[in-house]
Amino acid sequence: MTFANLRGLGLALAIAAVALLQLGVAGARAQDINVTIDNFTFTPPELNVKVGDTVTWTNHDDIPHTVVSAGKFRSKTMDTDNSFSFTFTSAGDYKYFCSLHPHMTGMIKVE
Repeated sequence: MTFANLRGLGLALAIAAVALLQLGVAGARAQDINVTIDNFTFTPPELNVKVGDTVTWTNHDDIPHTVVSAGKFRSKTMDTDNSFSFTFTSAGDYKYFCSLHPHMTGMIKVE
């Protein structure tokens, strides 16, 4: 192997290392965030998240609930201890509510 080949190989390895580091940093940014449904409330009622984050709602009430953001996402009816997850791919404000109990509301602000 010549010096030029070794130098080219070193450059290729350096480029690959930088690419892997960038992938690791990008992957580290996404978070999983939990919202609890209990006593006819979403807790916390408002969240600030980043694009790429996933929010999971888990129903701990004794009765069914849903999570609906008009035109954005809609869970199936969740019985006790059932969950629904949604990954936010666009910035904006996402108001949501329980379609079975419309007084139950929440907000996700995506940056």
